[in-house]
Amino acid sequence: MATTNLSAYDANSVPNASEMCFVIIVSEWNQNITFALRDGAIAAIKENGGSEENITVMYVPGSFELTFASKAVANALKEKGMDGNTAIIALGSVVRGGTPHFDYVCSGTTNGLAALNADKELEVPVIFGLLTTDDMQQAEDRAGGKLGNKGVECAITAIKMLDFKQKVEEI
Repeated sequence: MATTNLSAYDANSVPNASEMCFVIIVSEWNQNITFALRDGAIAAIKENGGSEENITVMYVPGSFELTFASKAVANALKEKGMDGNTAIIALGSVVRGGTPHFDYVCSGTTNGLAALNADKELEVPVIFGLLTTDDMQQAEDRAGGKLGNKGVECAITAIKMLDFKQKVEEI
């Protein structure tokens, strides 16, 4: 469970994002949460040198669809030769209900996004931005509330992973 501000980061440790591209895929389910995550991610990218022209936002119906959408985007980027400096940020929110549906959606989405990062054919970092909370208050606390904004954390992770990828390619 998060106990620190998800929006807090050391700006000196974040590379300049001016030459980086980002595709942010946002679940429309729980959009009061996911749209706040989106806005936090966009703001963090811009705060670290990224430009509006290098940010693409796409929407899917729910969190489970984040895996397919991320794979489709990664494949399209690969086909266009644009996978070198682009990261995908997958943002969703699943709030526990009274059925096991929560467990299946969370597990499926988590495993699906992890598999994309392990896929040797895809060279695009896919950032996990799925909130999995017990109630709506916990989600609100992590989407700009008292615990900050997970979207900011995801954007910083995307920037750092693209920088890491570039450094690996230079080895």
